[in-house]
Amino acid sequence: MKILPSSAAPFYTKLTMVLISLIAIGYLAVLGKEVLSPLLFALLLSILLLPVAAFLEKRSKFRRSAAAGVSVILLIIFIALIFYLIGSQVANLSSDWPQFKEQLTTTMKDFQHWISVNFHMNMVKQMAYVNTATTKLLTDSTSVIGATVVSVSSILLFLVFTMINTFFLLFYRRHIVTFLVKIFREENEMIVYDVIAQVQYIIRKYILGLLLEMAIVATALCIVFWLLGIKYAMLLGIITGVFNIIPYIGIFTALIFSVLVTFATAAATTKILLVVAAVVVMHLIDSNVLLPVIVGSKVKINGLITLLGVIVGEMMWGIPGMFLSIPVIAIAKIIFDRVEGLQPWGLLLGDEKNELQPPPLKEEIAEGKV
Repeated sequence: MKILPSSAAPFYTKLTMVLISLIAIGYLAVLGKEVLSPLLFALLLSILLLPVAAFLEKRSKFRRSAAAGVSVILLIIFIALIFYLIGSQVANLSSDWPQFKEQLTTTMKDFQHWISVNFHMNMVKQMAYVNTATTKLLTDSTSVIGATVVSVSSILLFLVFTMINTFFLLFYRRHIVTFLVKIFREENEMIVYDVIAQVQYIIRKYILGLLLEMAIVATALCIVFWLLGIKYAMLLGIITGVFNIIPYIGIFTALIFSVLVTFATAAATTKILLVVAAVVVMHLIDSNVLLPVIVGSKVKINGLITLLGVIVGEMMWGIPGMFLSIPVIAIAKIIFDRVEGLQPWGLLLGDEKNELQPPPLKEEIAEGKV
C-alpha cells in the first residue's frame, strides 16, 4: 500500500519527522489513557467474540444487537467467575494478616541481629530506614483503605467502559470495516481487507492460545501447591497463571507474591523453597514447551521488542499497558508489513523465521464474520 508519494527529502528531515510523530503519538496515548485503554481492550475482546456473535446471527437468527449483547453477557459471566474464585481466596487470606505482620517483624529483627553480629554495624542506624518503610507498609491506616477503595472503583469503571465498547464494536463492526475501506484509495481495497483479516486471525489465535496456556499453568500449579500442602493453593495457582501471560515481568511478580503468602502462612523454609522451585520449573516448562506448542508463532515479535514493549507499556499505561503491549505491536507489525516504506519497521519488529501464512479471510469478511 502506498500511502504517500516518494519524497526526496534528506535523511535528517525524515528522521526528525519520525521522531516528532513518535513523540506526538506517545503524548496523545498517555493523555488519552482513560479512553484508549478500555477501547483497545474492547477491540481485542470484540475480535475474540466475533465468531460467537456471527454464529448467533447466522445460525440462531439473532438480530445483530441481540447477538452482540449475548456475546458480551457470556464474557461478563466468564470474568465474574474468575473474580469470584480470586476474591473468595483473598477474603480468606485477609484473616492471616496479623500473622503476616508478626512473622515479618520477627524476621526483620533476626536479620538486624545477624547484620549487627557479622558486620559489626549499629543495629539502630543500619535498619532505621527499613523499619520505617516496614511500619508504613504494614499499618492499617485510613489512607491505605481509601486508596484500595479508589483502586477498586477504577477497576470496576474500567470494566464497565470496556464491556460497553465491546458491545458497540461488535454492533457497528461492518460500519467500521466500510469506513476503513473507503478511507483509502480504491486500488488499496484488497490490502485493507487483508490487513483487517490478518489482524483478526492472528489476534484471535493469540488470545485463545494465551487463555489455554493460562488455564494449564494455573491448574497445574494449583494441583502442585495442594500436594505440597501450601495454604491458599488455588489463589496462588490462579494468580501465577494470570500474571504469567505478561512476558518476563509477570512470572517474577507472581513468584514474589507466592513467596510472601507462603512466608506469612507457613514459616518453614522448606515450603518456601518448594514454592520457588515449583513456580520456576513451571515457568521453564511453559516457556519451552507450552508456549511454543499452544501459542506458537501466532505473533512473530522478537524477544528484544517484546521486552521493550512491555516496559514502555508499563511506563505509559501501567498494568493495562503491559497486557496490551504485545497485541498492539502485533497489529503494528501487520500494518508495517503491508505499507510501502514501512516494511523495514515490520522487519525490525519480527523474528528471523518465516511469516505465518493466514487463510483466505476476505471471504469470511464478505460472509459477515467481520
